[in-house]
Amino acid sequence: MSPSTAEPLIIPAEWHVRYNYPAGETATRFFAGLRERRILATRCSASGLSYLPPRAYCERAFEPCDGWIEAGREGTIEAATIVSAAFENLPPPPYAIAYVRLDGVDTALLNFVRGLALDDPAAAARRLRPGARVRVVFKDAPEGRITDFHYELLG
Repeated sequence: MSPSTAEPLIIPAEWHVRYNYPAGETATRFFAGLRERRILATRCSASGLSYLPPRAYCERAFEPCDGWIEAGREGTIEAATIVSAAFENLPPPPYAIAYVRLDGVDTALLNFVRGLALDDPAAAARRLRPGARVRVVFKDAPEGRITDFHYELLG
């Protein structure tokens, strides 16, 4: 076999890199709000859209988001799943996650759904249906992280 037709060489390796990631002005304000038990979204006055997670620029108007609003403490599931595989740095399965459009905002934010029995995945999945209502529950001592709150089903 000539060098031009050889199979590509694959070298297995792992990279472990530690770094400090600058969150930027928009994310910094969002995470600061979480420490105060507030979920903040950005708003674009040109398009009228509000974004959660907050964005610096509007994807519709191509203008800077020029305002901030506080999202509601309840919302609607847009999509959800029950995770059954283990992933590094996440809780042991099973656990539920959902994209939720909180009241007063136009986009959905992913987070854990807690307080739901997962021993019967089919029954749990029926409760996690799109359109189901949830509420935000903050932990006792927020730290300014997305894990400061989770969702719980209403009703």
